[in-house]
Amino acid sequence: MGTKQPVSVLVVIHTAAGEVLLIERADKPGYWQSVTGSREGDESLLDTARREVAEETGLDAGLHTLSDWQLHNRYEIYPHWRHRYPAGVTHNDEHVFGLQLDRPQSVQLAPGEHLAQQWLPWQQAAELVFSPSNAAAIRLLPARLGLK
Repeated sequence: MGTKQPVSVLVVIHTAAGEVLLIERADKPGYWQSVTGSREGDESLLDTARREVAEETGLDAGLHTLSDWQLHNRYEIYPHWRHRYPAGVTHNDEHVFGLQLDRPQSVQLAPGEHLAQQWLPWQQAAELVFSPSNAAAIRLLPARLGLK
């Protein structure tokens, strides 16, 4: 069994116009998502978000607007990923953040972790992601950004 903490962040990287960056998982081709990852040690959730953004995209969140959306999701961990957690852990607590960039830009994907990247309008991004909580977070963008 693994040692991952069942506490994670989801970081929706987007522009003011509602374009969303999606990255494709290397361990599950065809599974598109926003940046996500588990807390390490006793780091704050904000620090987890910054670290995961840097690790998965090469972006420095300090150069952009990173915000805690004050959203918390509790979900059942997919069985094919439970081996990463301590024995008996079946649920994860996910905390949602947003990172706003001025414009879409190419990112440096983590080798072995992600295969591809794409920027999509929020509607298309919400339809493509595999995670229901990721889709729900993306669907909040128009209200958060004042888009119609």
